[in-house]
Amino acid sequence: MLMKASLLPLPAEPSAGAAGCLVCQVRSRALFSVLPAEQLPDAAARVTHASFAAGDALYLEAQAGRSVFTIRTGIVRFERAGSDGERRIVRLAGPGALIGQEALLRQPHAENAVACTPVEACRLPPAAVEGFGQSYPAMLRELMRRWQSALDASGEWAAEVTRGSARRRVLKLLDQIARLQADEERVWLPSRLEMQDMLGVVPETASRAVSALRRQGVLAEVLPGSARLDRAALARALAQADG
Repeated sequence: MLMKASLLPLPAEPSAGAAGCLVCQVRSRALFSVLPAEQLPDAAARVTHASFAAGDALYLEAQAGRSVFTIRTGIVRFERAGSDGERRIVRLAGPGALIGQEALLRQPHAENAVACTPVEACRLPPAAVEGFGQSYPAMLRELMRRWQSALDASGEWAAEVTRGSARRRVLKLLDQIARLQADEERVWLPSRLEMQDMLGVVPETASRAVSALRRQGVLAEVLPGSARLDRAALARALAQADG
């Protein structure tokens, strides 16, 4: 059972302006990266920065969409209620991802978006995204690409992360996290209860799988909420699990 997320995001901070956008670590992966350089000051002026603690909700299922977000740092999970009333984690997103696109259609959000780790995000007003899209067709193509990417991520999660043995599921989850945190030495390690909601395995089974991976050198220096990951060892273990 997932812990209840905080309903109110932390207050947004003013944009750091074009200079801040120029040095942003995810600028090349952000939505506005397709805009001409001369438009950057105008785009930056429309962005506000927001910080979220682990467990805070960026937005909630069925809530009216009012903002689109670009994740700058951290990992966000997406939760939906199943037919049995239980909540399930259906995918993750990390730095550079655009989330909350329902706001562009004036539709309520289809999922809860909850910070797994501390998250820094840029909040984009739908009107600004729409305005740039009307002037720059590349923006519309990028939006469609990102929508497709989110669909692909959900499909991969359903087809790969929640299938097979408990060991394979944990390995697939770690592989997803490793890709989201490709530039980081330490990665987020979900709790056993979070693994239950992500992978459909009981906490005891998840704990045994994590302990085995630690003994085999895939995980090291395991601390609450984080671990050092040997990516080469992870790739070998995944190849064996899929073999």
